[in-house]
Amino acid sequence: MNIILIVSDTLRRDHLGCYGSKSAYTPNIDALARRSVVFDRHYGASYPTMPARADFLLGKWTFTYMTWEPFPVADVPISERLAASGYQTVGVVDTPFYTVKGMGYDRGFNHFFDMHSQLPLGTPSGAPPPLFPRPRNTEYDYCAPATFVQAEQCLDRIHEGPFFLLVDTWDPHEPWDPPAWYVRRYRSNYDGRVVSPPYGYLNEWEGSEDDLALARACYMAEITMVDRWLGRLLERVDSLGIGDDTAILFTTDHGYYFGEHGIFGKLVREREIRGAPMWLRSPLYEEVVHLPLILHVPGVAPRRVNALTSAVDIMPTLAGLAGLRVPEEAVHGRSLLRLAGGEETEGRRFVVSSLPLVNPGDGLQVVDHRLRKVAVYQPATITTDRWQLLYSAAGEPLELYDLESDPAENRNVAPQHSSVVAELHRQYVELLESCGTPAHYLEPRRRL
Repeated sequence: MNIILIVSDTLRRDHLGCYGSKSAYTPNIDALARRSVVFDRHYGASYPTMPARADFLLGKWTFTYMTWEPFPVADVPISERLAASGYQTVGVVDTPFYTVKGMGYDRGFNHFFDMHSQLPLGTPSGAPPPLFPRPRNTEYDYCAPATFVQAEQCLDRIHEGPFFLLVDTWDPHEPWDPPAWYVRRYRSNYDGRVVSPPYGYLNEWEGSEDDLALARACYMAEITMVDRWLGRLLERVDSLGIGDDTAILFTTDHGYYFGEHGIFGKLVREREIRGAPMWLRSPLYEEVVHLPLILHVPGVAPRRVNALTSAVDIMPTLAGLAGLRVPEEAVHGRSLLRLAGGEETEGRRFVVSSLPLVNPGDGLQVVDHRLRKVAVYQPATITTDRWQLLYSAAGEPLELYDLESDPAENRNVAPQHSSVVAELHRQYVELLESCGTPAHYLEPRRRL
């Protein structure tokens, strides 16, 4: 079985037609969903960009022992396992952190194309890496198109298989500056402006309501651009005659806030505290952790799956598609193939979504290579079929939401359901213990 894993960064599930959006134009993703298994209760695990990709490649809750850091030597990524079993492994990415500064996320790939269409140029002082896109004379020069075109060319060379192809595009990550013709679908009078407000509280932003609407229109336009070029890649699979032998998995790493819960971005950052930028409390609500997951397996009937699943389940699913056995002690995830095929109906009892575990005052590299301190304990999000708990550490604020009656998470009911809070906290601590979380991170989180 050939395998294609497609990751589109910062993609909100509610901005796809197949997940209920009435305004998004995503015909190719929606067509893929109609012939696939669509997971409706899929959640991210480690947060955000590179921690999530560590989970994808390892199938482990890497937030318990990793931050934004080079790939651990002792861990074996799915790319390396597949290459060892005879697969041609190819990666095509424009996400700009796989290979810079010794990150080593290209390990195990026989061929790896780091597109450099978004080039991080860090300085020895640790300044944030600015992104300098190449000159854009045509749509082919934009990041997602260039990446999908390269992936399509790779298919021409490896299609006789078996192969594993990773396609990872940074879009629709900000800055949102797609070709104007995509934006006009959502804003007919588009004037070419680009709006990328800083991460933080919406009430501290000096932009207008129109700026916010423009930002969302450009974001949706980038999703439509990704959709178009993803469709070209899927068409190439069919034209090469390998559709009946190729599994396709489509997902993202996290979503984005456009004012929900009073937040813009994916984290809350105070620009300067005592002369240094610091991360403030950054809760992970549904908008950023409830994610799309679409799995097409030839011969498996299309269906919707409402069972609870996690990003750590992606790696063992890829292994299962290849018929590869991975030792249970090597992964925390579980294959989704039995859920996809209908042999199982029960998902996980709970999932956890979290920034890397750090304590106040610790430095954290979490959106790039720049080290920023953390001002407070960061809340983890523990989700069950009904409940969602946001828990940081002993004595810190608690938030509990009933997702059945309050899916938008407007009413914190933690005071009324202390037994639910206690049970979800117990499960969270047990997960940390089972993963061997270092004591200095585990101890502050043992108590409510």
